[in-house]
Amino acid sequence: MLRLLKRNRDLIVVSVLLLYPLATFLARRPAAWEPNILDRAVLALTAPVQRAFIWTFDGARSLWKGYAALRGVRAENLGLREENQRLRSDTNQLAEVRAENDRLRRLLDYAQTSPDPQLAARVLGVNPAATILSLRIDRGESDGLRRGMPVATADGVVGIVQRVTGSFADVVLITDPNSKIAVKVQRSRVRATATGKGENRALHLENALRTEDVQEGDVVVTSGTDGVFPPGLLVGRITSLQRHNYGMVQSADILPAVDMTKLEEVLVIRTRAAPAHVSNPQARRAAETAP
Repeated sequence: MLRLLKRNRDLIVVSVLLLYPLATFLARRPAAWEPNILDRAVLALTAPVQRAFIWTFDGARSLWKGYAALRGVRAENLGLREENQRLRSDTNQLAEVRAENDRLRRLLDYAQTSPDPQLAARVLGVNPAATILSLRIDRGESDGLRRGMPVATADGVVGIVQRVTGSFADVVLITDPNSKIAVKVQRSRVRATATGKGENRALHLENALRTEDVQEGDVVVTSGTDGVFPPGLLVGRITSLQRHNYGMVQSADILPAVDMTKLEEVLVIRTRAAPAHVSNPQARRAAETAP
């Protein structure tokens, strides 16, 4: 017997060590269980591993949730950015439509108060040639337009129809250096001539007698004596006056009432066609051949 125990000593020791925790667990209730030294040692060794595992799992879960949330926020931001661009585009289009409606309403109001029949036209482009300042409109012979008809807006005088085809017409601006129109100072009724200076925002007042009453700031309108423009159309305002102590006439610069660089719609006054008031034959030929 003793020999048998010695022969299987290692097996017996291992069995006892394995059965001891099981016997202890079965002999004691879980509510009254108190850890012994061996249990405390095992818990002390496994607790850091457990904490590290839990921290890693929680960190990975939090990281995944953050990534998923970030993807959702990014997708939402992209959607909001696209919607913002659409709204800005719609706002710009609405602003353009509102501005066009305002311009057309002013043209309509002006046309209704004018005694002469008028036809609205849209500006298609400007003449790039430096020989003559002109623009092209989307009305022509088929709309009843004739060479020599005056063109204006609700703000004032624009120019004269110089060339007409079936579906469009070219208009020489009053700022062209070869354009001359009969005008008068609205306050003092002094008659003179307004000549273009070759710039989109400049006219020159000529042929006013030096002794007559002309002042800076005076409003200049058409006189109607040239047989082209009806009387009383706004031309511009005198910005500077040159009165010399010698000679018979005085001169002045006029700021046009219409900004020729911003024209989009105009009114053609359909009066009896008169010869276009362009004095220079070369300029007239340039207008006739302008694209």
